Amino acid sequence: MIGMDWEDSLKQDWNKDKEGQGYLLPYRLQFFAEGADKTEQPTAKKLRDARKEGQVARSKELTTATELVALFLALKVFVSYMGEKFIENFKRSFQNIEKMLEGEFTPMMAEGILRDSIIRIIVICLPIFAIAVTVAFTVVLYQVKWKVSGQIIKPKFSKLNPVSGFKKIFSKDKVFDLFVEVIKIVLIAYTAYNTLKSEWNTLFILYDISLFQAVGLIGKLVIDLGLKISMIFLIIGLGDYMYQKFKFKKDMMMTKQEVKDEFKQSEGDPQVKRKIRSKMMEVSQRRMMQQLPQADVVITNPTHLAAAIKYDKETSEAPILLAKGADYIAIKIKEVAKEHQIEIVENKPLARMLYYNVEVGSEIPPELYQMTAEVLAYVYKLKGKI
Repeated sequence: MIGMDWEDSLKQDWNKDKEGQGYLLPYRLQFFAEGADKTEQPTAKKLRDARKEGQVARSKELTTATELVALFLALKVFVSYMGEKFIENFKRSFQNIEKMLEGEFTPMMAEGILRDSIIRIIVICLPIFAIAVTVAFTVVLYQVKWKVSGQIIKPKFSKLNPVSGFKKIFSKDKVFDLFVEVIKIVLIAYTAYNTLKSEWNTLFILYDISLFQAVGLIGKLVIDLGLKISMIFLIIGLGDYMYQKFKFKKDMMMTKQEVKDEFKQSEGDPQVKRKIRSKMMEVSQRRMMQQLPQADVVITNPTHLAAAIKYDKETSEAPILLAKGADYIAIKIKEVAKEHQIEIVENKPLARMLYYNVEVGSEIPPELYQMTAEVLAYVYKLKGKI
């Protein structure tokens, strides 16, 4: 129906043009708004909201890479210690089996030996894994800082939409991830090939050395190869982290309209605030006009400004400014003064200083005592008070 209404309107405008009444091409501003460029930096509020939703610049590649580097470095440092402990564990297990074979050997005994052996292996490996986990936690904390958010684990039924899921498969992010994975596979294969090629002659002597020497040689080869691959992962992870920061910043960019809308939500609609200020000024002026009949004199400049003062030595030490105004307000003040037979005195310097330096309801500052006293004395003399 909306499309038909729009089409009918277009035909009517076209008929007007044929009749010589001009032609108006209808348009819809929302078509232009949808394509608005995001040229504004993200506001602090948008970044806070994104953080609450769990949206941060974080690289999984960097976290994985640091875990691997920490793991293989720890292995390189503690490998000899771990090897000795593993051999001790192996010997202790067989000694226990030997002792048990001297008597009655039951499945419960075998289970106990196996359980003790596994516990000792876990204790031996625990420091290595603790180092890797600590490093990984530190890297994640560096990337995202400390902020616990439950929004990211909340179920979202929109993720179950097969159409949006199919679109994500062919999105730019997935293409980039695929590109990174291909690069990793190629570099890992190249590194492994070169490392094994350089150690090829060493592998042939495995038949001529003892078991412990062979295990040590293979362990050293695996750790060195793991370190090289980990460093490749680390370089890729650093690059991915820089890309994620760039992408996050780009995704957080805002249009000018979004900035305006957010300002309205956080600070309030400027039009509403102007109306409130206008209302407050109106109330203040009404109250000011109600107090105006109590004034002793109205001082003008004479056309643009007016200030009404009152002096009551019983309630205040100095004269008080009851009302002030410019242009239209000044005219109203003078009209009220005439209605209540309040003296109007022209004094340009005093009127300007009262208007620009004294708030309504405040006492006259000492700098203006002399000028104000002269005006009041003149008024009191006219009224026969002195």
